[in-house]
Amino acid sequence: MISVLLATYNWPEALSLCLQGLKEQTIKDFEIIICDDGSKEETKKLITQFQADFPVSITYLWQEDLGFRKSLILNQGIKHAKGDYLVFLDGDCIPQHDFIAQHLKLSEKNHLVTGSRILGNEKFSQMLCLSGKWSHQKLMSHIFSWGINGLVNKWLPIFLKLPDHKIRLYEEFEWRRIKGCNMACWKSDALAIHGFDESFTGWGHEDADFVFRLQKNGVIRKSGAWATEVIHLWHKMADKETAEKNAALVRAKILAKN
Repeated sequence: MISVLLATYNWPEALSLCLQGLKEQTIKDFEIIICDDGSKEETKKLITQFQADFPVSITYLWQEDLGFRKSLILNQGIKHAKGDYLVFLDGDCIPQHDFIAQHLKLSEKNHLVTGSRILGNEKFSQMLCLSGKWSHQKLMSHIFSWGINGLVNKWLPIFLKLPDHKIRLYEEFEWRRIKGCNMACWKSDALAIHGFDESFTGWGHEDADFVFRLQKNGVIRKSGAWATEVIHLWHKMADKETAEKNAALVRAKILAKN
């Protein structure tokens, strides 16, 4: 079984689109654990509505809003996960209908997968949130025109899905292309490194640290590009005041290893 750990914070319109994408998954042997870093009541009401008519289980975890503490709430999600395999997704990302199936195809013991994104621009994101509707049919009907008109930065990965291959493997740790909004690993591997480092508060790099420590512990990183792409909705950038502090923590760990 797969557990989807879905991180969210105060954007119910985007979360609704994300959940609509998860509702259409081609396989149903998964659960959703929503990891809420302190959203207001609107998010809880939305989730309650989805829970009433959803093909798989949705568990809702919430913590008080005391600043950006994504690592802490994700660790709660890991503890609650019933699945052996964890897929991490953010509530501002819309999964394709085969998102979980593609992650399952790439899953392999002693490996983690880091996926990639299709970036929507501001107009695209406003358009989707205003409509409030998402479906695989809508994606297939409009993705080409969205690409031609520059609303998304790429569209070919929607149609071209590449199989698993040794070329996907990383020989050593690389910081780039690590996106916490789309990655996966075995629960046992996450627990072996005690999950995310909760000293990472504020925006930035808790995902890179997580991947680094998994690799340091012997887990092999695999690219999920051209298979697991999610559609990332545009939003204003988070406050990056703490990003350099968090990056310094990761660099210190890398230096200590070397």
